[in-house]
This record gives sequence, structure tokens and C-alpha cells, in this order.
Amino acid sequence: MQTFGSVDELRRPLAEWRQDQVRVALVPTMGNLHEGHLELVRRAAREAERVVVSIFVNPTQFGPREDFASYPRTPEADLAALALEGVDAVFLPDEAEVYPLGRSAATRVSIPGLMDDLCGRLRPGHFEGVATVVLRLLNMVAPDVAVFGQKDYQQQLVIRHLVHDLRVATRIVMAPTSRESDGLARSSRNQYLTAEERARAPALYAALGAVAAGLAQPGASPGALCDAAMASLREAGFDPEYVEVRDAATLAACAALDRPLVVLGAARLGRARLIDNLLIP
Repeated sequence: MQTFGSVDELRRPLAEWRQDQVRVALVPTMGNLHEGHLELVRRAAREAERVVVSIFVNPTQFGPREDFASYPRTPEADLAALALEGVDAVFLPDEAEVYPLGRSAATRVSIPGLMDDLCGRLRPGHFEGVATVVLRLLNMVAPDVAVFGQKDYQQQLVIRHLVHDLRVATRIVMAPTSRESDGLARSSRNQYLTAEERARAPALYAALGAVAAGLAQPGASPGALCDAAMASLREAGFDPEYVEVRDAATLAACAALDRPLVVLGAARLGRARLIDNLLIP
């Protein structure tokens, strides 16, 4: 496994791989890797002959009162885990490599509407930062495939939108949400939970599951089901932000239940902000 800090260094093996006509997959991460990240790496290895993992804690997707400074950084453990997975290259750029003109002068990517709803409504600027850094990584690596997790459902729709609209020659793959045995979606921020909070945390997954089950019943009311889910989360000690049923392809509010849907939820539990979703065919 090779590690690279600059785009120029990384592009040398990339050029050799392309000359040999092998496919390249990219897994963008912010490090502090857990089993969920490694499942994305394994999916990438099934999609392409060479796998590149980027590790970069992107400052432009954090709000002024969010956890950028304290976000867990574990580079040595990350590299050891990736080596065991047989990753071909790890890209570890610093901020100046990703934003050569600095944050204030950086070109940014904005998608009207899609970035402003759900998590975007509660975290202004977050998805602009995500889209901006992902587009930069796609330009730097130019992978045939990039793999993202379903847990960040709105994020992967933002990325699909920009790839389609800007004609980026990368196929986006969404891997299923990686879960603990009790259903909790794996996340680096789960380590913020105390032992008592961790025991309660699967209630978010259960609440979304109750909405999904309710939608299968005749005369189901998405609004009533989501209200009940919000109430159940409050009873479990969460500070719920939203539970919504949306069109799975566009995240538009659903007027009918005769199309693929997604139930999405976000809630705070202690220091941790948890998100999750369930797809409904």
C-alpha cells in the first residue's frame, strides 16, 4: 500500500494503472475508520481492480459551532486497517493541497433546493462543503467508480446530482448502511455516546422502522406516522430534529405512496447527532 500527500504524487500510479486499462475506485473518508468504512472499501474492491481511499477532514462542511477541531483523527490506526484490506493507495492531503487558494477564495459547488432541506436546513452550508470537496477529490483522482454509504442518503443524492449535472465521468455506487447488531448505524460520532446513551441509541432505527411498517398499512398517513416517531424519540431521551417520508429519487415531499420512498431521521443524543434512513420500495 502506498500513501500520498500530493495530487502530483498520486497521479503517477494512477497514470500507470490507466495505461494498463485497470479500473480505479475511490472511497472518500474523513478518517477515524470503523467497520462501516471498511465495508465501503470491500465494495470498492468488487467494483474495480485498484482502490484508492482518501482521508481528509474537510473544514468547509463543518459549521462554526460544530466539531471540526475535536473530530477524531486516527491516521496510524486508519493506515493499518487499510493495509489489512489490501488498499492500493491512500491519499492524505493537507488543507492547502485540497484548497490551494484558501477557503475564502475557494470555488464552491451549490445545488439549489436539494442542499437546503432536511439536514441542509439544520446545517447551513454543510452540503455545499461536501459537494465542493467531493468534486475536488473526483477531479484529483478521476476514478471510474466512487463508493458512498446509504447512511448519508441526502449526501449521496447531492453527489449524484453534481456528477450528472457537471458530466463527471465517475459512476456513483451506494453501499447499504452498515449497522451494529442492535441496528444502530455505524458512525464515527457514535463514540461521543456515553454507555447509557449507546444503549438507547438504536431507538432511532426502531422509530424509522415503525414508520416504514406503518406505511404498508391501508390508509397510512405519513405525517401521523412521522409525528408518532418524533414522540417516541422524545420519550427515549432524544432531541429529535426531523423524521420525514420523502421521494427516494428526489427527496421531494411525497403526495402519494405509489413510488420508491425513503424514511429519514435525525436526532441528537447527548453530544452525538445521529442520522439514519430506510428505503421503501
